[in-house]
Amino acid sequence: MQTHRFDVLILGAGAAGLMAAIEAGRRGRRVAVLERGNQPGKKILISGGGRCNFTNLHTRPDNFLSANPHFAKSALARYTPADFIHFVERQGIAWHEKTLGQLFCNGSAQQIVDMLMRECMEASVRVLVSTVIHEVRRDDSCSAFTVVAGNAVYMAPALIVATGGLSIPKIGATAFGHELARQFGIPIEPCRPALVPLTLSGAEHAQFAGLAGISAPVVATAGRRGFREKMLFTHRGLSGPAILQISSYWQPPEPICIDWAAEHQLLAPLRSPNARRDLTSLKAALRMHLPARLADRLADVAAPPGWTNRALDALERRLHSFTFTPTGTEGYEKAEVTAGGVSTAVLSAQTMECRTVPGLYFIGEVVDVTGHLGGFNFQWAWASGSASGRAV
Repeated sequence: MQTHRFDVLILGAGAAGLMAAIEAGRRGRRVAVLERGNQPGKKILISGGGRCNFTNLHTRPDNFLSANPHFAKSALARYTPADFIHFVERQGIAWHEKTLGQLFCNGSAQQIVDMLMRECMEASVRVLVSTVIHEVRRDDSCSAFTVVAGNAVYMAPALIVATGGLSIPKIGATAFGHELARQFGIPIEPCRPALVPLTLSGAEHAQFAGLAGISAPVVATAGRRGFREKMLFTHRGLSGPAILQISSYWQPPEPICIDWAAEHQLLAPLRSPNARRDLTSLKAALRMHLPARLADRLADVAAPPGWTNRALDALERRLHSFTFTPTGTEGYEKAEVTAGGVSTAVLSAQTMECRTVPGLYFIGEVVDVTGHLGGFNFQWAWASGSASGRAV
């Protein structure tokens, strides 16, 4: 086998890996990126409906989940959304803000991949696709990592793992990064699908499955976290931004709580002098704030046994704290990201280097840092990739 020597080896040509390669290459490091897929940036290409929600203007540490909620602060402070916006604008890529600080390309996500690949080329980074890794080992005698991939051997004193999480296996997601961490004695925080639709069964599924395709703005809450966005009914359960957000915090068998109209008294029309109080008038009142089919279904499901003031008070409270008890999620196949991953307890928050294995770095989704919906996970990829690329 032919042996190739570099200063830095990066496993994975996704957002984090390519950013790390660019930063290291700009500093004169000889860098090779090894990607098992047949093209770089597959997750970038499918993001944001093909337009790539590449960052969020409102990025803060509390937009991220981790066993150590403080870990992401340093990297996020050192590479901000403004830094990536400058990167994008320097390449002449037009962008727009959609909602809630979410930034998208005016064109397509391919522009972001092309931008990253151009920068890699200018920094003399080698990106090798369709490169399946067979073995990774560290030679303590020379403080170098050896990667056997394809029919070649690659060696470098620094190895950056940017292999992503378990979400969306159809585009190549695997547990390789977690397995590699375990090989070097690095702990893994329990993994689960995040930013994922939730499933219903039994009576709840029977009552609401007929509403598939209907959405409404709600406040969805699980535990102490709540999100004010749209919820979508599906054939299997619940989705939409509000549900994807809350799914990262939901723990079975807990219920999730839905406020159908946070700023309104839904039953106010029934309280007017001489107002009718019956199922028909209840449906009419709910239709003032909700899609007609959803309003009618809620009325049928939640109609009180009587129409007294006390009964209306109880129904009003229920409509502002309506509960569903999901039976599960739609799994990694539909999850946008993976929660959990390589424990931050053994990583440097400044450089992403493993304290117990010098020269070994973990970045991006493989790490136990998971962002909210809306460009935050890409910002973590840029920030953690930049941190490692500046350190090697």
